[in-house]
Amino acid sequence: MTMFINRLNHRSYSENYIYRLMKFLKISARIRKKRVNRAKVKPEHIHGNILNREFSASAPNQKWLTDVTEFSIGTSRRKLYLSPIMDLYDRSIVSYELSYSNSAQLVFKTFERALEKNVDAKPIFHSDRGYQYTSNIFRKKLETANMTHSMSRKGKCIDNGPMEGFFGILKSEMFHGKKFSSLEELKNKIIKYIDFYNKKRFQKNLGCLAPLEFRNRVFICD
Repeated sequence: MTMFINRLNHRSYSENYIYRLMKFLKISARIRKKRVNRAKVKPEHIHGNILNREFSASAPNQKWLTDVTEFSIGTSRRKLYLSPIMDLYDRSIVSYELSYSNSAQLVFKTFERALEKNVDAKPIFHSDRGYQYTSNIFRKKLETANMTHSMSRKGKCIDNGPMEGFFGILKSEMFHGKKFSSLEELKNKIIKYIDFYNKKRFQKNLGCLAPLEFRNRVFICD
């Protein structure tokens, strides 16, 4: 909130000042809900935690993170699943797919879309130990792309911290506490939010710039 106000008004108000204003106006942040654990499936292939919580990168396409999260609404028995890939250089969402089925194809399509957009990319590719990522099929896809696979340790969500953080931000800002008439409406809202996140959501660790704003500025300077 402080970054938005300062950018829009060309001022430098402190976070404490903005907090006091928000408190006076009875404006509060959305609270993230605790993540629900998923069922375990025996993996076909496991890699070590090569990334080792080194969540910074000096250039684009050095380190990618991925995961799958789910959404459900009271008006539907089905669920909606989001599979994104994040570039740790600027925390931008490189590619993503939405599906009503949490299948391996969801992950494969996300990966293939990322490759289409970044043909020469050979990053460290970090994921959890979900069955989609530990399958031999996905291992072969990474080997063909000459990427190094890194996996979170069992029960250590923090090993994929920035990706978990993105899910928390997305759900706090556009999902929790909101009402949706259908999963299709929710799907469209997620698409719009990811576009907003990449292009307009300022991040303090990027010098109060949005991810793609930071990325494009660096390319121009280069």
